[in-house]
Parts: sequence; structure tokens; C-alpha cells
Amino acid sequence: MNPQIRRLALDLGPLLIFFAGFKYLGIFGATAAFMAAVLVALAVGWLVEKKIFPMPLVTAILVVIFGGLTLYLKNDIFIKIKPTVLYAFFGVTLIGGLWFNRLFIKYVFAQAFELDEPGWRQLTWRWGLFFLVLAFLNEMVWRNASTDAWVSFKVWGIIPLIFLFALAQTPFVMKHHIEPEKTAD
Repeated sequence: MNPQIRRLALDLGPLLIFFAGFKYLGIFGATAAFMAAVLVALAVGWLVEKKIFPMPLVTAILVVIFGGLTLYLKNDIFIKIKPTVLYAFFGVTLIGGLWFNRLFIKYVFAQAFELDEPGWRQLTWRWGLFFLVLAFLNEMVWRNASTDAWVSFKVWGIIPLIFLFALAQTPFVMKHHIEPEKTAD
């Protein structure tokens, strides 16, 4: 299987299981299924790729913590704020890394493309701010809509927004792209 498609399946699979679980089992059954699916995806990723990527690891940790609180306390607020915490963490980590001259975004995208230094810095700002906007959006939706609407937004709103934002970065990435140096044989 193509590595990008496998990574996409491992990232989106648990979310789709959460959505299906919600339709058939309610929020608490969906949360339990989500927790199990995230851990299975993490294990499969490790078995196949022989490494664990930081974003899925942080996501899995937060799903287990907030999902566990949801189930233990029988309160769905915890699973609803998990995306807020996750996106705020990513946004603050990316932007905060800039202050320490760290370009954490390179760890995520360096396998896909190479940019000049100003390109990495600007892309870091863009993704950091985007994640903070996603955190804000999640807060607005879960606080002002039904659980059913929030689940739909989480699956059918957030994922397309991420995809469209990434696609919108393509011209910028092309402008700052540099060819990796080829080694002589």
C-alpha cells in the first residue's frame, strides 16, 4: 500500500469509527470505540513503519486521557474539548517553537518537501494560526450546537477544512520549494 494512503487511513480511520460509533452506540460507545481505534492505529503504524510519528502519538494520548475522563465521569464535555486542547497544543507548539528558533513543522513535512528557511518559518506561522482557529471553531460548535451537530462538524467539517487549508498552501510551498541536493554515486 502507498505510504501516504496508509498514513491517511491510520489518521482518519479512528475518526470514521468514532462517527459510525456515535450513530449506532451514542457518544459513550463512540468514545470507547475511538479510544480503541486510535490505539490500534498507533500500533499498526509502529508495526508497519517501525516508528511512531509525533502528531498521532500526541493525538492518541489525548484521546485516551479525555476519552477516559468522558467514560469514567459519564460526561461528554471531555471528549468535546479534546480537539480544542489538541489543536491549541499544535498551534502553540508551532508558534512557540519559532521563539526558540525551532521549526517543528519540518518534522511533519520534511519527508514530503524541502523549503528554504523563510518558507519554513512562514509555513509554521500559517499552520500554527490555523490550528488555533480550529481550536476556536471547535469551542464555538460544541458550546452552541447539539452533540449530533458537533460530531458531524468534527468529521465532516474539520477534515475538509484541514484538507482545503493544506491545498491552499500549495502555491506557497511551490514558491519556497528547493530541490534536495543529490549525492554522487
